[in-house]
Amino acid sequence: MTTVISESGSFEVHTGHGLWMSASECERVTGWTAKPQGMCKADECVPLPAGSTRDGQVDVAAFWRWRSAPVLSSDAGDAWVLGESAQTRNQILLGETAPDFTLPDVAGTPRTLSSLRGNKVVLVTWASW
Repeated sequence: MTTVISESGSFEVHTGHGLWMSASECERVTGWTAKPQGMCKADECVPLPAGSTRDGQVDVAAFWRWRSAPVLSSDAGDAWVLGESAQTRNQILLGETAPDFTLPDVAGTPRTLSSLRGNKVVLVTWASW
């Protein structure tokens, strides 16, 4: 058994070498449906890269990378994470408002984000993880 984590949740699936799984398992895990024109979700269809299907199986890792979305696996290949593409993440964040906070600027003066409304602001973040 292989554990696959996607935006839909965490799933235990039977996979072949790599992340090959049946079309029905792929749909359950990713929400994408295998069709003659490629993999489809709602109104979007993405042609599959050559060699990414065989005998009713889909190479989900190859498809995910084809979509420019991140794919991670454990060294043993028994756990996989299917991340969202930058385009999808950007679409979700479009129009969102950053939470209000107060931090000191480089001179030590406290600055509150909401007090800067109407000005151009660049937020730079960093995390060690």
